[in-house]
Amino acid sequence: MASDNKEDKEVEESKAPLISHLIELRDRLKWAALAFFVAFLISYIFKIHIYGFLVKPLGQIYIEMGVENPRMIYTGLTEAFFTYLKVSFYAGLFVSFPILASQIYKFAAPGLYKNERKAFLPFLIATPVLFALGAALVYFFIFPVAWKFFLSFQTTAIETGGLAIELEAKVNEYLSLVLKLMFAFGLAFQLPVAVSLLARAGLVTAKGMKRNRKYAIVCVFSIAAILTPPDIISQIGLGIPILILYEISIYLAVLMENKRRAKDMEDNNAKSDLDEETDVDDIPETDFNDEE
Repeated sequence: MASDNKEDKEVEESKAPLISHLIELRDRLKWAALAFFVAFLISYIFKIHIYGFLVKPLGQIYIEMGVENPRMIYTGLTEAFFTYLKVSFYAGLFVSFPILASQIYKFAAPGLYKNERKAFLPFLIATPVLFALGAALVYFFIFPVAWKFFLSFQTTAIETGGLAIELEAKVNEYLSLVLKLMFAFGLAFQLPVAVSLLARAGLVTAKGMKRNRKYAIVCVFSIAAILTPPDIISQIGLGIPILILYEISIYLAVLMENKRRAKDMEDNNAKSDLDEETDVDDIPETDFNDEE
């Protein structure tokens, strides 16, 4: 109870007028915007390197197929320029995310209890790490398989008895697809973080997640079908990792429930001890001298 009173005092002391909160919010947004702008400029300077990194899976398959001078095209006069801007935007957002998240945390931290601030930090660290793992999964494992599958539909003039079917990939369409898949996988990998926070707040339970597992499977593959291209490889490649993360999330929900239950038990015991001390203090003293 003493620790709770101390935490309540800390939160009370951190209270400030509305204008102070608005000034604090302005400063946090200013630093977040500045960090993103700097990351965007740096990303644009290295746009060719980022482009080369993103097209490398397709280029490797072209080399394996023996294609000479593989290329990508653009058909609009401004298409390549705006494509570079889009790539720089997403790269800058990814690079500056730790700073953006830290600014959000610093703005919200004064209104949180000390134990809540400590509990929030692991999620703040896990979010970019899980996002990077999701993006790495699609880049190193899904792209090579999916691109090889799509390129298998190319035919020669002899096979068709007429005109050959060859891929002339547009740079805008290709990079839009790559960025969409990388962000889809990165966001999907946030499932353990989201479930852990919801379980900590008591909004979801491990028992409920186990009971609704069959519905979760249907939802997972439905979402995978929407987020990925219309091929079974990408859908399975996104669906199976999400199902694995769903099972991990159930385990994390159990841990959060146990921690919350232990804390509630500790608070109840402390309250019971305080009530007993209060009851003892309220017992009136008997003056035996008066009775005589």
